[in-house]
Amino acid sequence: MRNILPYKLENTESTCEFLKKVVEVLLDFVRATNNRNEKILDFHHPEEMQKLLDLEVPQQGLSLQQLINDCATTLKYQVKTGHPRFFNQLSCGLDIISMAGEWLTATANTNMFTYEIAPVFILMENVVMTHMREIIGANWKKGDSILAPGGSISNLYAFLAARHKMFPNYKEKGIATIQGQLVMFTSDQSHYSVKSCASVCGLGTDNCLMVPSDIYGRMIPSELERLILERRTRGHIPFFVCCTSGTTVIGAFDPINEIADICEKYGMWLHVDAAWGGGLLLSKKYRHPRLSGVERADSVTWNPHKLMGALLQCSTIHFKEDGLLMSCNQMSADYLFMQDKLYDIQYDTGDKVIQCGRHNDIFKLWLQWRAKLHKLIKPPSIYNRRTHKRSDVKGVTD
Repeated sequence: MRNILPYKLENTESTCEFLKKVVEVLLDFVRATNNRNEKILDFHHPEEMQKLLDLEVPQQGLSLQQLINDCATTLKYQVKTGHPRFFNQLSCGLDIISMAGEWLTATANTNMFTYEIAPVFILMENVVMTHMREIIGANWKKGDSILAPGGSISNLYAFLAARHKMFPNYKEKGIATIQGQLVMFTSDQSHYSVKSCASVCGLGTDNCLMVPSDIYGRMIPSELERLILERRTRGHIPFFVCCTSGTTVIGAFDPINEIADICEKYGMWLHVDAAWGGGLLLSKKYRHPRLSGVERADSVTWNPHKLMGALLQCSTIHFKEDGLLMSCNQMSADYLFMQDKLYDIQYDTGDKVIQCGRHNDIFKLWLQWRAKLHKLIKPPSIYNRRTHKRSDVKGVTD
């Protein structure tokens, strides 16, 4: 260890040699991942695997060569999620450009909470998130977005913003500001993280109502309205509906427009969990009718690490209304988020998230997106379910 940076500044040869050998290990894995003749996994049961691996943390540091061997052994028994025959999780594939971006991200090793510590990445995130909102809908450009640690947390951000929008005093005063029982709704095919929001945020899972779905796995709007009216007669406060665009098991898309009509009728927040299906927003061919009406939502979860193929993790949450994230989550920690900086502090993002520090998930997405061929096409259309016609909207590539 003493032969590499930062311990031995006058000679970088050992550092370069070590890193080159590590890269060779990585490239061997990349080659194996893309070889159909390779196994997806050299499987061993846990008790067998523990015998094959040396996982102990020694009292003294090991040699650089041993560390290289450790890297090779780790990948030898790792699942090749980028293998052409791997079909398990929705987040799979090994996009080389995105992978290169993740390598750079690890090397930069910075935090995404202020502009001063991550100036390039903060601006990059702002540009990409604005572009994604424009793709969701023309009236979303002036909204707000953030990269979150997974689609589950993205859904949680939507829940928190919805509650804050309806009860702005809840942040300071808590549950006493709500005169009644809040209830939320999602389909019985939705991701479990939606129900988890009710548990984490104090509603209780009994107050997350699972709306029946049809034979295709889509939420039945009439059943949603029936459950809303049933709870209103009890004096409860229906406030949040999660519409799933791409369910985990069968990939169903809930009818957004019909659900949006109900949300508007009863003054409820509409969230679209498009963690998996959001990638179809980029397609002129497949966007409609699956995601027709998404621009009417108040918030949208969209995971580029799924259908778009970005490397894990890469999850986004988007809001039509700007300022909600900051208003809902801001804690004004002056030792981090000083207000008298030399630059525009609107570029400091740490105070509008609940986690403060964030991993840099933007660079791999930005780099991958720049590598893709963008054809000049007619603007996408908003699908009118009544006239079966489309009106052009700016913002989507095929």
